[in-house]
Parts: sequence; structure tokens; C-alpha cells
Amino acid sequence: MAFMTTGTTSRADANRRRILDVALAELLRDPDASMDQIARAAGVVRRTVYGHFPNREALISTLVDEAVAALSAAHAAGREGVEDPAESVARSVLAVWELADRYRLLIALAQRTVTMQGIRERLAPVRKESTRLLQRGLDEGVFSSPLPAPALAYVHEQTLIAVMEAVNDGLLTAEEAGRCAAVTVLTTAGVPASGATELVAEIAD
Repeated sequence: MAFMTTGTTSRADANRRRILDVALAELLRDPDASMDQIARAAGVVRRTVYGHFPNREALISTLVDEAVAALSAAHAAGREGVEDPAESVARSVLAVWELADRYRLLIALAQRTVTMQGIRERLAPVRKESTRLLQRGLDEGVFSSPLPAPALAYVHEQTLIAVMEAVNDGLLTAEEAGRCAAVTVLTTAGVPASGATELVAEIAD
């Protein structure tokens, strides 16, 4: 019986994972994709989708949670082992952007379903690490800003979201947006534009 239960659980987990993966692809293709569309694309009946997610908002909320977890991991990986605060910020933004392009449409969806307050709450751990890094940069004189580190971390967070929206609106290509975001974040921290551009180019290349 235990084996059957485990097998059933594994199948349920696999179905849930497939639904999430297909939902992400469908929502990136069509932000208005319905639960019915997602079920058809996943090759399951509606009841299966609703068995895992009671409504579209719950499905999107789960995808946003996963996106934030992935972005948090990328942010940490980007700054790992890097001592210079400016390089650490640039590398973390570029690392995040590799995933941010995939999830940028989810940000737009989340603004309607999760709310910006919900996004801010989910990003709190990333913001805390950013604040720590920015404070170190300010203390060492690498950064210069009239804003205290916690407020500057909010500015950087909103900068990334704004760049994602600019890509969504066709104002930037996804390819150039990552570098632009990294340079913009550095310049708002007081790094001269020429130095920020050179640093990001060195890292990206």
C-alpha cells in the first residue's frame, strides 16, 4: 500500500510539475491563456489542473513564487566569491537577467494578480542581501548616493522591473536589456557611467 501511495504521489507531483512548466510556456506565449488552454496544452483534463490549482490566480502565484526563488538563487550565485561591491552588483544583475527575461511576462501578470505589494514581500530576502552589499559599497566609497542603502535597494529592484516592462513594451530587446539594467543599477549607485559601462562589458564578454 505504501508503494502504491508513493507511486500515486510521484505521478501527482509529475503532473503538477508538467502543468507548471506548460503554464509558464503558455503564459509567455499568450498572457491571457486560460486554465482550459493550459490544460489542453499539458494534455490533461481541466479537473486535473484544478485539482492542483483552485484557480488561475493560484497557478500564477505559484509560478511567481518559483520565479522569485530562482532569481534569489541567481542573485546569490552572481555575487559569490566576488569582493568588489561594484563587480558583485553587476554580476548579480547579469545573473538575474538570464532568468528575468524568462519571467518578465510573469511580472506583468503578477502585477494584476499578486499585486506589487505581494511581489515586494516575495523579494524581501533578495532586497536584504542587496542592502547589505550596497551598504558595504557605500562604506568603502565604491558607491555614492544620497539614499541610504535600504532605499537604494528598492530603487535597484524597481529599476529591474521597469527594464523588464520596457522589454515587454518593445522599447528594448531582451539581448541588450541585461547590460542596460546592470549599467543603470551601477550608475544609480553613483558609479560613473563610463566606468559602469566598461565593467559590465568586461563581465558580459
